[in-house]
Amino acid sequence: MHVRIRRRRGGEGGLPELMAVLGRFTPVAQALPPCAAVARVDGALRLFGLGPADLARRLRLQAAAWYGLDTAVGIGPSWTVAATASSRTGPDGVRHVRPEDVEDFLGPLPVGELYGIRRTQAEELGRLGVETIGQLAALPPATALRILGRQARPLQERARGGDRRAVVPGRATETVGVRADFAEDTLDGPRARATALRLAAELGARLRSRHQAARSVTVVVRTADRRELSRTRTLPAPSPHTDDLREAVYGILDGFGLQRARMRRIGLVADAVDDTQAHTQLTLDRAREARLRVEPVIDALNARYGPGTIGPAAAFAA
Repeated sequence: MHVRIRRRRGGEGGLPELMAVLGRFTPVAQALPPCAAVARVDGALRLFGLGPADLARRLRLQAAAWYGLDTAVGIGPSWTVAATASSRTGPDGVRHVRPEDVEDFLGPLPVGELYGIRRTQAEELGRLGVETIGQLAALPPATALRILGRQARPLQERARGGDRRAVVPGRATETVGVRADFAEDTLDGPRARATALRLAAELGARLRSRHQAARSVTVVVRTADRRELSRTRTLPAPSPHTDDLREAVYGILDGFGLQRARMRRIGLVADAVDDTQAHTQLTLDRAREARLRVEPVIDALNARYGPGTIGPAAAFAA
């Protein structure tokens, strides 16, 4: 079962609350920041004596009643199938794909909708005439390897409905998020990067004020056609520093390959841990060391005169 938070009454977030609801049904649930979770529900079906769709409806009802969460639930024989189903639930918010229906469900979908495929990979496949998930599944392994490299095998496996990833139980860690909405649709360029840098600086300041560090950063981009692109990058070591957050955010934006896609919103979400887990290592980079030393001064000035009073010069290009 893959569960997405579509909206939350009164604000954003809600992943810890979703995990609390899932915990009432199954102990085998894994948080997928910023706004989803995956769970095994084999035992819950037997325990509650319900079919998969009825169990999903009960979960949606409890999430809405207790926490104001509007959720979409996909059910399938693998992580990939369930995640794809949760993005295609229709008005009732539930989509159940039985094992015998996997090929018919996945096969006609555009290859870009395969869970976990990168935009650049989908575009390369499209240029070679592979436009649907079914066509990717039917490619000879040697051909897929030449196109996709080492990712060919897992992507073809997912295209056929398989997925070897295990659900790792664990509660939702605390998250810290910031976002910016553009007044008009914006291409990925200097203005978008300046906004991303400003958000990284703001995120870093929030983490430092809470004595926390980011273990990973998720970038969520909403495009003009109402799609939401989301990708997470784990930092080499937990860090609250703007430099490290900026590097991760820019790397994710580069990986999206947005090109001519127009953006309406950029959001950053940090998976936060206590800053005792963050260790700043000395480097021979004098510029970086200087920026790290000045961060407490910037934080103090912004605390006194208001957020955004001072920050990276490139962030003010927006």
